[in-house]
Amino acid sequence: MDWQFESPELWAFLESLRPGEILSGTVAAIERFGVFVALDDGPAHPMFPGVGFITIPELSWRRIEAATDVVEVGQRISCEFLQFDTHNAEARLSLCALQPDPFQVFADRTEVGRILHGTIEKVLPFGAFVTVGDDIVGLVPFREVHGRPAAGSPEAFRTGEEMSVVVVEIDRSRRRVLLATSERNDQLRN
Repeated sequence: MDWQFESPELWAFLESLRPGEILSGTVAAIERFGVFVALDDGPAHPMFPGVGFITIPELSWRRIEAATDVVEVGQRISCEFLQFDTHNAEARLSLCALQPDPFQVFADRTEVGRILHGTIEKVLPFGAFVTVGDDIVGLVPFREVHGRPAAGSPEAFRTGEEMSVVVVEIDRSRRRVLLATSERNDQLRN
């Protein structure tokens, strides 16, 4: 559909928006792939329940099972405008952009070498994923990394087990935390 000619009022509204602009509206519909938002100052969309759309990853910094974990139909929300989706003639929005990023907060307050306590969330052949708080998950690799000895074999780690870990690296750009077992925890395993 050629939105520019089919719905010139909608097109003009969307073209007027600037990235970073804060928009308010009401959650109009929740789908498995995202949330439609009827924007306060926007026209109605001829095909969708709202002219604004939030994808699942833009709803929350936390891992969520469904959009209903964060919003409900009829709820008033404020979002940041990300971009104009010209294909669907909708405003792509972000709810989490208006909240502090827990990963960046963690990276700001945690230095390499710090010992943390966590819970093993998942064990895979290459390493164990350990939750160290605030939905921050780091990897304890089962091979030598940065001169640290291998953490052991997958069989030595059990999901749900609590353990002490040392922060080896925080990669802000890739949003990853590399961990190693702490000396005390290594001694307990041997």
